[in-house]
Amino acid sequence: MKHRPLIYLDHNATTPIDPEVSEAMLPYLRGEFGNPSSEYDLGRRAKEALERARGAIASLLGCDPGEILLTSGGSEANNMVLKGLIDLSHIQKAHIITSAIEHPAILNPALFLLELGAKVTILPVDALGQVDPAAVEEAILPNTTLISIMLANNETGTLQPIKAISAIGRDHGILVHTDAAQAVGKIEVDVDDLGVDFLTVAGHKLYAPKGVGALYMREGLEITPLIHGGGQERGLRSGTENILLAVGLGTACRVAQRRLQSDMESMKQMRDRLEDRLFAGIEGLVLNGHREERLPNTLNVSVPGLEGGRILDGLAGIMASTGAACHDRSVTLSHVLSAMAVPPEIGMGALRLTVGRTNTLEQIEEAANAIIAQVERMRPGGY
Repeated sequence: MKHRPLIYLDHNATTPIDPEVSEAMLPYLRGEFGNPSSEYDLGRRAKEALERARGAIASLLGCDPGEILLTSGGSEANNMVLKGLIDLSHIQKAHIITSAIEHPAILNPALFLLELGAKVTILPVDALGQVDPAAVEEAILPNTTLISIMLANNETGTLQPIKAISAIGRDHGILVHTDAAQAVGKIEVDVDDLGVDFLTVAGHKLYAPKGVGALYMREGLEITPLIHGGGQERGLRSGTENILLAVGLGTACRVAQRRLQSDMESMKQMRDRLEDRLFAGIEGLVLNGHREERLPNTLNVSVPGLEGGRILDGLAGIMASTGAACHDRSVTLSHVLSAMAVPPEIGMGALRLTVGRTNTLEQIEEAANAIIAQVERMRPGGY
């Protein structure tokens, strides 16, 4: 008997490596193993590959290649900004503004700095999961060092008003960072249009390998390095560059730039079809997040009275999440839904369903039918 192929609906957790990306990486697993700091041909070719990758990342973000720092992923990029802007010898004078729905790669460094003596303001969000720019402005103090608000939430897909927040930062002479890990490759992201000073990219969210990311840092800015060493990446991120992963991220950015419009349309079509089918088939279903201002691939819904984890347990062959992947199947309400004041009896039934390039409309129909049937089985009187 043939097994049905698995249906992957967790593209906000991670994406598969695009075939074009893996093909581009192959030479750097074999003969092209040079150190980009070496002066002979093998090293020069490695350096050229590194700079081509940096250029592709910059092209996707609309910036200069010299404003791109290669990192090990989104978490490192976030930590570089939050910790690198703080003068640890006068940490009591530092103030950071962030939000209650940020990824732990923002919240935990902020709390770490808070424990050391910095002041941290964690802003609330409204019922749709958005930060109010007016609240950002109200939170500004004379010593505010940084405003860090994500571009798109990983659980609900809700987009934040970063352009308005960046304008407030500029008016007050405060640097603005956005964690765009979930947004890059899914929507248009242009650093000048957003007005940000720093922006985080995570490779494995846009069909590149895990373990690679990038930090956009506006020209003329400086941060204290997290890693000191041989002076690579303008002395801000020392360590021999990983050419293999850099090539992977650069290629993924080229593919994303080429496919962006068609991918956005395809993801939205599949997301909307799944949403329509589920709302038509499940009585009382609740949408979590903003209906319009969200990523085109993300659907977060709740089945009141049921646990999202138990719903997924009964869906053989369908891979999805109940919330953020780092605490998937948790029996506690996610910090994002909690910040949105979603009642526990609703939030505990949350399902995060995120589509991507690997999905088809046929898979969407099959997944919708399976989820509807599973909810019917679990509800009182179900078969």
